[in-house]
Amino acid sequence: MKEKIVKKAEELFLTLGFKSITMDDIANAMGISKKTIYTHFANKTKLVEVVTFEALDHIHQGIDSIKEISTNPIEELYQIKMFVMNYLKNEKVSPQFQLKKYYPKIYDLLNIKQFEKMNSCVIDSLKKGVETGLFRAEINLDFISRIYFSGTNGIRDINVFPDNLFDKHYIFESYLEYHLRAIVTNKGLNLLNDYLNSNQPNNVT
Repeated sequence: MKEKIVKKAEELFLTLGFKSITMDDIANAMGISKKTIYTHFANKTKLVEVVTFEALDHIHQGIDSIKEISTNPIEELYQIKMFVMNYLKNEKVSPQFQLKKYYPKIYDLLNIKQFEKMNSCVIDSLKKGVETGLFRAEINLDFISRIYFSGTNGIRDINVFPDNLFDKHYIFESYLEYHLRAIVTNKGLNLLNDYLNSNQPNNVT
């Protein structure tokens, strides 16, 4: 039952937001009593914490799976971006922003764990890019990785990129292209342009 509660809560939180969903909402959606939820979770904050870190673990597993089968670091980053956006329901309700605002302690812990995983993941990707001649050999791997992490967090800030002005998909797509164009070689630029041209929405059949 605990796993079912976590799964349903994650679905509701990511779709409608951490703030708006109550324990009553989760209980009603599952057809159970609120008391049943409280036998597994002392309060909503504890449930949010469990849901958040389980979601992060699932995302990390998905990223590892993509890295295992990727053909090059450029396509790998786009595949990871699409996987994360799809998992987070395209962040229609900006769950990370809500988490930071209403559950700052959980957000801070999540951010630390997220950085540890993402930093090592991006550095591995950068190394692969340098070794294959797609990324410039002189780039500072640790600096670029940290800049990338900082940027991916920054573009989620709805105060800077409000939903009424910027589509989430456009923001992430544009930021990733911005990041890659700063570090690619001519070989990498050709591959990036080929990938972008072949993956434009109007080319999808």
